[in-house]
Amino acid sequence: MSYTKVNYEEVEQVSSAMHFLSDPLETEQVGVTIARCDPGWKSRPHDHTDNGHEEVYVLIEGEAAVLVDDEAVEMEAGDALWIPPESTRQIRNGASESAFVLVSAPSIADEDDDDGEWLLSGFAG
Repeated sequence: MSYTKVNYEEVEQVSSAMHFLSDPLETEQVGVTIARCDPGWKSRPHDHTDNGHEEVYVLIEGEAAVLVDDEAVEMEAGDALWIPPESTRQIRNGASESAFVLVSAPSIADEDDDDGEWLLSGFAG
């Protein structure tokens, strides 16, 4: 089989909001998490300095704030937020449920990459 399919609702929930999909999808270079946040939910503050992973948070439902290096970034459905590895980040959900897709990956400037470029313009084909 050349693909892996997973329904996030069938993946055990962690920290009362997170569904980590990288292991069940068997990804090699990207982390994918679905966060379904109850009203008032907060993630733990963290950074990715140790592994050098940047993250993109895409809010697909509701409203929430993401605290990035002590600055509250207000988000509404459709907003995407890029966070560098060394920045501390924390989701702070508002008064209603929200849902995020969280994506993390190492820097594109990876020394092991043959040509030094990834396709960044969308789907090829």
